[in-house]
Amino acid sequence: MFTETNITDYDQLNKTLASLLEGETDRIANLSNAAGLLNQFLKDINWVGFYLYEEESDQLVLGPFQGLPACVRIDNGKGVCGTAFKGIDVFVVDDVHAFPGHIACDANSKSEIVLPIYKNGQPIGVLDIDAPVYGRFSEEDRLGLIDFVETLKKYL
Repeated sequence: MFTETNITDYDQLNKTLASLLEGETDRIANLSNAAGLLNQFLKDINWVGFYLYEEESDQLVLGPFQGLPACVRIDNGKGVCGTAFKGIDVFVVDDVHAFPGHIACDANSKSEIVLPIYKNGQPIGVLDIDAPVYGRFSEEDRLGLIDFVETLKKYL
């Protein structure tokens, strides 16, 4: 499994995130900086960003991101993002082409990790990260990104 990060790196990343967001209350600004920070920190990714839950349509709607233009709306329960969000579970997909119902926004994406974001039981959306290599995301990535989302939620 490929990874160039370790838990010490994630500890530093999360401290950097908290420092970057401290004192800012605008959700879009904080999500934008979080996406930019991850884009700089993570190696061998081709897209990182957020889809925000829209209750009226029961869809995830494209939010702040870094990468190529992306799908704008994803139905709750569809694709990797919608499935992870609906099940409130982190999904690590080593081969997106093998995931039933995968929504291909970028043909270069081969693996993906999606982390649902809920705060005080209320749905916010998902953090979605794609990579152009198979098996990009390790257990250390999963755990480090869970901590990243926990840190981020304090500023949303």
